[in-house]
Amino acid sequence: MKTPGIEWLNPKTSKCFIVALVIALSVVFCLGVASASSEGEGKAKGWVSTDTYRVMNFAVLAIGLFLLIRKPASNALDARIKGIKEQLSELEAKKKDAEKNLEEYKKKFSLLEQEAEKLVEDYIRQGNEAKVRILAEAKLAAEKLEEQARRNIEHEFKEAKLKLQEDILEKALIKAEALITDKITAEDQDKLVDEYLNKVVA
Repeated sequence: MKTPGIEWLNPKTSKCFIVALVIALSVVFCLGVASASSEGEGKAKGWVSTDTYRVMNFAVLAIGLFLLIRKPASNALDARIKGIKEQLSELEAKKKDAEKNLEEYKKKFSLLEQEAEKLVEDYIRQGNEAKVRILAEAKLAAEKLEEQARRNIEHEFKEAKLKLQEDILEKALIKAEALITDKITAEDQDKLVDEYLNKVVA
């Protein structure tokens, strides 16, 4: 980016500008010296021929100074105007770029908001699905445990029933044996032995 007002300071225009400045300072110095000397003399207070020459010299110097400075000053002003126009065009381009970037950022922000909402919805949906799955698995596990407990109870009940039947049978046999032992006679024993032998022989 160019700095406005510096473009016209090339070697050629700067030389003309310096010359014009020196001439202008010389004219001002000469006029000051002339006025001081005329006031110091104190002779004639009216208009004299030297004043005419001084005015003519000043006019010539002023015209020359104007002619010398006109083009560099015009170039400097043109360069300044051109620099300002370039600055304005650059600023306008930057403004358009900034507006374009702002629109893009707004679109991206809206997309981010939509993505965030979608992510939240996905997490909620996944949480609900996980909840349903965990409840189903817990229900299935509870059913399995209940079935296992029922089987264990049935097995224990069967074992207890068999044990009870064995105990009852054992006690019944003992009691029957005792009754038979008490009530059987020697004749009954011989008779039973004979019947057994006949069955064996047959």
